[in-house]
Amino acid sequence: DGAGVRSAIGALTDREREVLIEIAHGLSNQEIADKLFISLPTVKTHVAHILAKINARDRVQAVVFAYENHLV
Repeated sequence: DGAGVRSAIGALTDREREVLIEIAHGLSNQEIADKLFISLPTVKTHVAHILAKINARDRVQAVVFAYENHLV
């Protein structure tokens, strides 16, 4: 429902939101790390947290979520 989606989006940190947007733009974990000046393990941690918070099974579902909720 709408409230659940807003809650999921609200649960994301600013950095997680940035990472999700880059995932939606098709960047790999390494490309995200390079662009945001963070380590690869940090990107992987953010991706895991994003997937858990938005209840997504994989990156593809995360991209769909980002587009459906106008984050991109």
